[in-house]
Amino acid sequence: MPHLDPPGIIAPHIPADAYRRAEATGQPVVIVVHTTDHTGRPLSQYLFPIAVAGAGVIGVFGLVAAFLALLDFAVHTAVTIAGAAGPISVGGISLKLFGSKRT
Repeated sequence: MPHLDPPGIIAPHIPADAYRRAEATGQPVVIVVHTTDHTGRPLSQYLFPIAVAGAGVIGVFGLVAAFLALLDFAVHTAVTIAGAAGPISVGGISLKLFGSKRT
């Protein structure tokens, strides 16, 4: 009778002499697999919420940066218009925003 290796993926876990002895005598081979119950959630379940939160934070940073850029542009525009317009008067009260540097 030819000697065959143990079948399938269990081959590395059964000693060859024990398998051949069981095969020769007709005794069944009993394989005990020890498993542990995983308590808690696997780490991969936390990946999606962290990715969504990170995208939200990046979006908020972008929104704040865009608002500040718009505010900066508005202030520069107001300063340029005020500098070119000269004094502003409302109801007889005039306000000169930018004085001339000439003496």
